[in-house]
Amino acid sequence: MRRLVLEPRETNSILVPFQVAVLALLLTALCGAILFAIYDVNPLKGLHAVFVEPLQSTYGIGEVLLKMAPLLLIAQGLAIGFRAQVWNIGAEGQLILGAIAASVLAIQFDGTSSPLLLPAMVLAGMVAGMAWAGIAAFLRTQFNANEILVTFMLTSVALQLLYYLVTGPLKDPMGFNFPQSISFGSSAKFDIIIETTRANASLYIGLFVTALATIFVRFSFANYKLSVGGLAPGAAFYAGFSSKRAIWVALLVSGGAAGLAGVGEVAGPLGQLQRNISPGYGYAGIIVAVLGGLHPIGILFAAAIMALVYVGGDFALLSVGVPDAVTEILQGILLISYLACSLLLTMRMRWVREGVV
Repeated sequence: MRRLVLEPRETNSILVPFQVAVLALLLTALCGAILFAIYDVNPLKGLHAVFVEPLQSTYGIGEVLLKMAPLLLIAQGLAIGFRAQVWNIGAEGQLILGAIAASVLAIQFDGTSSPLLLPAMVLAGMVAGMAWAGIAAFLRTQFNANEILVTFMLTSVALQLLYYLVTGPLKDPMGFNFPQSISFGSSAKFDIIIETTRANASLYIGLFVTALATIFVRFSFANYKLSVGGLAPGAAFYAGFSSKRAIWVALLVSGGAAGLAGVGEVAGPLGQLQRNISPGYGYAGIIVAVLGGLHPIGILFAAAIMALVYVGGDFALLSVGVPDAVTEILQGILLISYLACSLLLTMRMRWVREGVV
């Protein structure tokens, strides 16, 4: 009897990551065309609205950069852990905690013109995200709790905490009972980097983190220890590396990056703490990290593509009238296409006889 098996290819071209990305994009475009046809929309017009229209105006480019900033930060942090087999699925909750911590400072020091307020908010947001992820790290290292479930459930706790704060202690008393805080002053917000757009300086933090991640991956021995500690705890023990330390570092780094993304939202386009801080950046960041091949430079381009899909979905909603759910559908198609292309280009299928090695 014969069965079909998958096995790694003996050799892979250095162009494989590029080929995978291009094929995934082409498949996504093809599936998107079919999706638009289902909605009785001209496929070419639909694809043009998603992938071209946002890049034809300064406003559209600004929106792409705006959404690219949190995606880039979150994905770079998650990739550190994913390379060590530490699966942080709760970046959305860590983003929320970072936003809350930064907002508390902005509200507490409302009216100040101190240039130290924004850096303090950035630091507070990062620490809050790290602390929230640290809960999962503690439970994993002390009780062997699954970090996937813990981080995911902590996101629900973070959401309930946010709802409580914006409808209670942090609610704007002059806000006509809307679930939001007061609007932040100029000293508590990032500067706009492109006039007439909402793109702000939080993007620079994402680019800086990308540069640090590149150095860490390419030149740091700590990256090797982190990977070994996560991939092979037994080997790590004999080599003198700590698998528990790898778990702590992976979760704290990813949590801190997500917390920074939260600061970028409340100190950027929102300018206040609201009930709806994120359209799902924490979950989309997982897709970006995978699409980027867990490599800092790949993640940079993947974040730009995912941001384009976010903005393109809004443009398609207005110009061709498709539902806003198209954005999430295209994100899912992009991820599935990438995984499928990666499997086919890095593995090969072979028929083998049962019992034959």
